[in-house]
Amino acid sequence: MKALCSLRWSVIALAAFSLSVAQAEEFRVEEVSSVTAVPLAQLKPRTILFSDGSGHKIGDGESGLMRFEDWARELPQEKRFLSLFPSYVEPTIKVSVHGIEKPYTEKLHMYVVKTRFLVGKPADAIDLNRFASLDMLEKIDPSIKHRRITAEQARPNTDPKSAHNRNPDRRWCEAPQSLCIESRYPLEGRLPVGIRLANKLEEGGKKISEFMEFQTEIRVLPQQEIDQAGLAKLTNIDAPVAGVLEQALFDVNQVMQFGKLLAVLQPHPADRAKTVATVFMALGIETDVLQQKKEFANVPVLRNLIPIQVLMGKSSFNTGNSISAGLPDYVRNRIRAIAEMLEK
Repeated sequence: MKALCSLRWSVIALAAFSLSVAQAEEFRVEEVSSVTAVPLAQLKPRTILFSDGSGHKIGDGESGLMRFEDWARELPQEKRFLSLFPSYVEPTIKVSVHGIEKPYTEKLHMYVVKTRFLVGKPADAIDLNRFASLDMLEKIDPSIKHRRITAEQARPNTDPKSAHNRNPDRRWCEAPQSLCIESRYPLEGRLPVGIRLANKLEEGGKKISEFMEFQTEIRVLPQQEIDQAGLAKLTNIDAPVAGVLEQALFDVNQVMQFGKLLAVLQPHPADRAKTVATVFMALGIETDVLQQKKEFANVPVLRNLIPIQVLMGKSSFNTGNSISAGLPDYVRNRIRAIAEMLEK
């Protein structure tokens, strides 16, 4: 019996030790005012530097988000690489006013995140192509389910209502080696209940969906498409760009107009056995959504469902680790998952 008890406690101790080691080795997130301003010598292993522009001079005082037009004017290099395509402008859509269709410019606010971390292996040993697979995507966020789509199923390619998100240089999903997917995420926790209550208050108005559905194209840029000088300026690192992973979100059912994830890998200038990964994420959020405040604020049970609060993770309705947690937590968790996979 003593031997059995001793063995049992040894197993428990070993499990506890293994868990503590795993937790100690997880990437941690460290917030900084400007990721690209931190000297590379100050980068620490398994540490993700993170900035979301919330303190930027052109950020909105309430949300910290930037108006698209201010972003394009003040940060043109970011706008060039992180927009859906370089010439992207706020979309002009048609709206019906008393039965008459009129053109309307959909104003956008930008949520832009910049992150940086070290990968403990040479840049030429990292295979970015493995990220362009359904299995890898579901490992990054298991709560979002994906299915492959063709170029004909990509809505901007064929739907006149989505024409503003058509790529002027080529059709979505036709680039060699690209992966195009349609993704579905059912909102979690208390959010669906709050949405049902909000929809009851908006009789006859546009209904809020209980799920997010979006279409994206994922691809590794071929070397001939990599703008070495432009990306080096964007990352503020004087080193050749070894690889670029791009995910363009070109269709979404609500809240946003577009999104872009851009991961840029460069060899560490002082240590070629290491790689510096700079990962950007930009989301173009519909300004109309941010302005939906009064109708929620006047109903006690929905006061915490004000869209901007939910989006920024500052509502009691936020829950989980995915989109329902709010954009700041969702992006942190996604970048952390990408960093872990790059390190493997």
